[in-house]
Amino acid sequence: MKREDKNRIIDNLADTISNAKHFYLTDISALDAETTSKLRRACFEKQISLVVVKNTLLKKALQRFDGKYDDLYDALENSTSVMFTEVNNSPAKLIKEFRKSYPKPLLKAAFVEESIYIGDNQLDALSGIKSKEELIGDLVLLLQSPARNVLSALQSGGGKLAGIVKTLSEKE
Repeated sequence: MKREDKNRIIDNLADTISNAKHFYLTDISALDAETTSKLRRACFEKQISLVVVKNTLLKKALQRFDGKYDDLYDALENSTSVMFTEVNNSPAKLIKEFRKSYPKPLLKAAFVEESIYIGDNQLDALSGIKSKEELIGDLVLLLQSPARNVLSALQSGGGKLAGIVKTLSEKE
């Protein structure tokens, strides 16, 4: 591969990394073509971009960010593929689901919510992180709860209040 081709790939990777909110470094080596195709299809359905990269090129792209990703360098061994996503926990959930049928992908590392997670043992923690949409839904439910309580109290209390007023008016 020519130097200018390598530089173009590094530039593209650096640009993708700077625009990606979250990315996962995984190992999909030893998957046959059919299984890899299934994984790519599953990634596409979840709006995850799966890219297989050379470790040296990925490391050079990561080095452009002035130490922000230094902790990820140790994970760049053997075969590496990168999952880029907008939803923080979707790759972790996809990996867990996929591994019910296949031995890989293995999680090497992840950059999620400005934090770095190293190792496959972090998969449960990553899949448990709520996405932005899930957090907004929880917040809306919490905000609606007091309003519902007030409305139901007013509605149920309105009948009682009318009954009391009617009783008092009949006494006179």
